[in-house]
Amino acid sequence: MVLLKGFVKPEDQIGMVRMCRQLGKGPGGFYRPSYKNGAKLNLWMMSLGRNWDLTTRSYGPTRPFDGAQAPTIPDAFKMIAQTANSTVNEFPQINPDICIVNYYTNSGKLGLHQDKDESESSLTKGLPFISISIGDTAEFLFGNTRDKDQATKINLESGDVLILGGESRLLFHGVSHVKTDTAPSWLKEETGIRPGRINLTFRQY
Repeated sequence: MVLLKGFVKPEDQIGMVRMCRQLGKGPGGFYRPSYKNGAKLNLWMMSLGRNWDLTTRSYGPTRPFDGAQAPTIPDAFKMIAQTANSTVNEFPQINPDICIVNYYTNSGKLGLHQDKDESESSLTKGLPFISISIGDTAEFLFGNTRDKDQATKINLESGDVLILGGESRLLFHGVSHVKTDTAPSWLKEETGIRPGRINLTFRQY
C-alpha cells in the first residue's frame, strides 16, 4: 500500500470536480445505492466504464434499477491514475476500465469492506486499485479484519492518491468520517464544490 500525498495538481483537481459534476447530473449519474433490505449507503455513487451493483456485487454494462449505461471514463481521469500507478514500482501497471466515484457529504461514511468483485485474474495478479481524494479530508481506516477498533487510521486530504495492490489488495478499508471545512480554499473558490469529499477509485476488471 502506497500513499502519494498531494499528488494530483490543483488544476487537475479542479477539472475532476467539474467533470464529476457534469457526469453526475446526466444518465448513469449519482444515486444512493441500496442493499436488498432497502437500507441505503451513506454516500452518493456513480460508476464509470462498467456499472457496479451493490445488491449483486457484480459489474455490468447498465444499472438494473433504471437501465442507464455507465458513462465512459474521461481520458484525463485515466491519465492521472496511470501516472500515479507508474510512480510505484511495487505494483503492475493497470489499464482502468472501471472508476467508482463516491461523493460523501460531511455526514458521509463507509464501513470496512473489501474490494473483491473484480475478475479472478485481476485479484490473483494483485492488480492495484487507485484511489484519488478531492475536497474535504477523510479519516480512512484499513486493516486485516472488519473490526474498526483494530484498524489503522490515516487522513486522506485533497489531492492524495492511495494505491493498494499485491498483498494489500484485499485489505479491509473504509471511511469513518469526513472532516468539516478542510477542503482547500482555492478548490472551493474555483469550483463551488459542496461541503464533503469526492473519491474516485480506479480498477481493472
